[in-house]
Amino acid sequence: MTRSYKKELLDEDDIPFADIRQNMKELDFINTWLGGHAITVQGFRQLIPNRPVIRVCEIGCGGGDNLHAIYNWCQKNNRTVHLTGIDNNKDCIRIAGSRLPPEHTQLITSDYKTVDFGDNQPDIIFSSLFCHHFTNEELQYMLNWMYANARTGFFINDLHRHFLAYYSIKILTGLFSKSYLVKNDAPLSVKRGFIKKEWTQLLQQSAVTDYRIQWKWAFRWLITARH
Repeated sequence: MTRSYKKELLDEDDIPFADIRQNMKELDFINTWLGGHAITVQGFRQLIPNRPVIRVCEIGCGGGDNLHAIYNWCQKNNRTVHLTGIDNNKDCIRIAGSRLPPEHTQLITSDYKTVDFGDNQPDIIFSSLFCHHFTNEELQYMLNWMYANARTGFFINDLHRHFLAYYSIKILTGLFSKSYLVKNDAPLSVKRGFIKKEWTQLLQQSAVTDYRIQWKWAFRWLITARH
């Protein structure tokens, strides 16, 4: 299956808030039941620093469900975490703000590239289902940006481009989804995803030297990189 560069509907600028909210709700459900949140927590745990307060930042945070999964894990394991979510879509940030604890959270409506952390760099930067929105050239920049701006390292949770994953999610969303965004974008996201060889090439061409690529169910890649 050749990688698609067709834009997803969610990348458009004029989507009604109610449609985005339904899309975020269903993505949270999919991530919960198909293991996406569990993979995010695994990536976080692999990089967790030995600090009293952990600072973690998600770029392309969407509705904040991944940050919420990390916050819940930290609560259960007596770890103090400060969450930062960055997204270019103000409606996604609005949804994230309704889900995340305000006393532990900073939300930024911005292109991640314009954010300057100054002396408050996060320990861990991550993205989930975000990288497949970009070209290889844009991904090169993103990998280097995450590596340069994270004190400990970064991780990526994204899709494995595979025909079985494509047709499975197409059938499931066609039968059960109430969101036209999910019905269109979920299978398209798989076609925009990556195979292991492509991740290896991208990482080898970046400034990252210490990285690990792991396959996870259901058809996900977990990439971790540390300084």
